[in-house]
Amino acid sequence: MAVLVTGGAGYIGSHTVAELLNQGEEIVIIDNLATGHEKAIIGGTFYKGDLRDREFLGEVFSTHNIEAVIHFAASSLVGESVFKPLEYYENNLIASHTLVNTMLDHGVKKIVFSSTAATYGEPRNIPIQEHDETNPTSPYGETKLAMEKMFRWCDSAYGLKSISLRYFNAAGAHPDGGIGEDHNPESHLIPIILQVALGQRGYIGIFGDDYPTKDGTCIRDYIHVMDLANAHWLALEYLRKKETSDVFNLGHGTGFSVKEVIQTARKVTGEPIPEVVSPRRAGDPAVLIASSEKAQTALGWKPQYNDLATIIESAWKWHSTNPAGYKEQKEEN
Repeated sequence: MAVLVTGGAGYIGSHTVAELLNQGEEIVIIDNLATGHEKAIIGGTFYKGDLRDREFLGEVFSTHNIEAVIHFAASSLVGESVFKPLEYYENNLIASHTLVNTMLDHGVKKIVFSSTAATYGEPRNIPIQEHDETNPTSPYGETKLAMEKMFRWCDSAYGLKSISLRYFNAAGAHPDGGIGEDHNPESHLIPIILQVALGQRGYIGIFGDDYPTKDGTCIRDYIHVMDLANAHWLALEYLRKKETSDVFNLGHGTGFSVKEVIQTARKVTGEPIPEVVSPRRAGDPAVLIASSEKAQTALGWKPQYNDLATIIESAWKWHSTNPAGYKEQKEEN
């Protein structure tokens, strides 16, 4: 029996593939490589294709005895989604609709879904809990929440069991340094800071230093990508044993400000990392911190990378040895 990983060439998807292989799972991967990297796939059977292509999906499901799906494939830039909402509804909702139809055609009724803290929008409570109000402030968050709801209705109608994992700020890289984070354009704070350390950018921009926080900069909950990967495998095991749909937050329950992240990166890299403060960005909440008690209790999830320095050290190992990301790896090979 195989596990199908959609978007398995992406950042979190590729690290989850590595974790699943380590757990002895048989893996099938689908990715259209629009943003993913084939070099990030370290094992399993890979198919390049689009989830909106039902004929292609049917062939993959017919070729392999697929037991369950872990679904990462999606467009995922919050800001971009505001300017390209129809693209996000097509790439996220329509693709997921086609995927679920194909799953049901082949009797596959287990799916672990890569959701997001963006489903909450502006939080009313800190730390955020799974029962808190969901009110997305972007088409990206809206499409992810719509997919969660689609899965719940499909459970009621067809018996499709789903686990939706709402995670916060993914960071870090595989501890062996073989795979890591490589987006174009890069939008995540830690890799941008490390690009400054590598001399690829002149400074790190801080969007607002007048928030009601300890140093005036935004606070976020950072979770190591391998801890996220492990949570996806535990969610799969939960579905195998419980066959019950649910939603879980994934975070540490501890927040770090932008300035704290920059200062930690300076210590890790030994580089000065200049910073420049500019006005706030619209829609940036002051604080986003998750409560992950539910995941820890129900899934038995225990994050192993428990401090910010360790997370940044793993990211620095990847970025410092692969300054051009997977592009450099391809040129060398």
